[in-house]
Amino acid sequence: MFPYVWQKIEPLIEGLPLVAHNSPFDEGCLKAVMRCYQMDYPDYQFYCTCRASRKHFGKLLPNHQLHTVAAACGFNLVNHHNALADAEACAWIAREIL
Repeated sequence: MFPYVWQKIEPLIEGLPLVAHNSPFDEGCLKAVMRCYQMDYPDYQFYCTCRASRKHFGKLLPNHQLHTVAAACGFNLVNHHNALADAEACAWIAREIL
């Protein structure tokens, strides 16, 4: 199933950097599923909004969790842990501090 879904997604992100909050986790998951299906990993460039938050805000925030950083960047993350809501928050953060 993953190879079929990936076939649809890959052309949409080809050549683009990827952004995630705690990107080592997301990149690790992507690499693991590709290994599982014996697929080549295209070496995407990942940017990490959590790491960027630590550099940008330092100790000004009580933590660097997605909802905390989103709020500090002016984004109201209403439906935390919903994939689309989290992706929108991450994109907002990236736009503000990357």
